[in-house]
Amino acid sequence: MKFLKACFHITIIALLTILTQTGGIVYIIALLINPKFLKKINSKISFLLRFLVLYSFVSFVITPPLAKVFGRVALPVFSNNSVKPLNIMTCLLNRNYVTPQLKKSIESISEKMNKEYPNTVISYLDANFPFYNGYPLLPHLSHNDGKKLDLAFLYKDNTGKEVNKTAPSFIGYGVYEKPKGDETNIPQTCTEKGYWHYSILHKIVPQGNAGKFTFDEKRNRALINIIAKETATDKIFIEPHLKARMELTSNKIKFHGCHAIRHDDHIHFEIR
Repeated sequence: MKFLKACFHITIIALLTILTQTGGIVYIIALLINPKFLKKINSKISFLLRFLVLYSFVSFVITPPLAKVFGRVALPVFSNNSVKPLNIMTCLLNRNYVTPQLKKSIESISEKMNKEYPNTVISYLDANFPFYNGYPLLPHLSHNDGKKLDLAFLYKDNTGKEVNKTAPSFIGYGVYEKPKGDETNIPQTCTEKGYWHYSILHKIVPQGNAGKFTFDEKRNRALINIIAKETATDKIFIEPHLKARMELTSNKIKFHGCHAIRHDDHIHFEIR
C-alpha cells in the first residue's frame, strides 16, 4: 500500500512539473507541512487547501520577480486590453513567460494592429516557462528559451461580426482551418509520410464549436504582416495553404516541417 501511495505521489509530482514547472516542488512542500489549524479538517481537503494556497503564492508572488533573474517576464493578464490570454489556464500553469524583448514586440504589434482594426484583442496561447533555457514546454518542440509565442487566429461569428478573445477551441489548438479543394494539402502529405501525430489534436480537442466561427482572413493577414514587419521577428509558422490563401509574401513565414504538429489552428512566431 505504501509503495502504491509513493508511486501515486511521484506520478503527480512528475505531471505537475511537466505541466507547470513549479507545481511539483509545491506539491512536495504541501506534503511536508501541515499547520495545526488544518489538522481538524479532513486530511484530503486539508492537503488540497495547502497545495492551492502554496501554489497561488508561488505563482503570483515568488515566480514573477524570480523569473526576471532568468530573463523572463510574464505576458499581460489583465493590464493590457489588447493583449490577453485566450484561456486563463495558460497563466495559472506558468506558460505565459517570455523575454522582455518578446513582450515589448507583442505589445508593439497589438498597438499597430489596433490602428488598422480598432478594438482587436490579440489572444496568446502557450509561450514559455519562467525558468531555465532548454526546459521543455511540452508538447512543443521549441518553446524553451522565452523567445517563442503562439497566438490564436482571429475569427468572425456566424453573423459576420468580428469577435475577440474567443476561438473554436477553448485552448486555441486543435480546430483547423483546413485546406480547400485546390490548396496545397500539407497535412495529408505529412500523414501519408507516416507522421501520424501531425493532426493528432483534431482527435483530442472537441470540434463542436467549429461551425460557429469563420476564419477572419483580412484581420489574420493584417496581423501576420505586422508580426513579419516587426524588427525582432525571426520566424513565423503557419500552414502553407494559409500563407497562399492570404497572399502572404514575407520570407519570415516558413513551413515548420512534418515533425511538428499542424499550424492551421494558430500562429507561431519567434524572435531573434
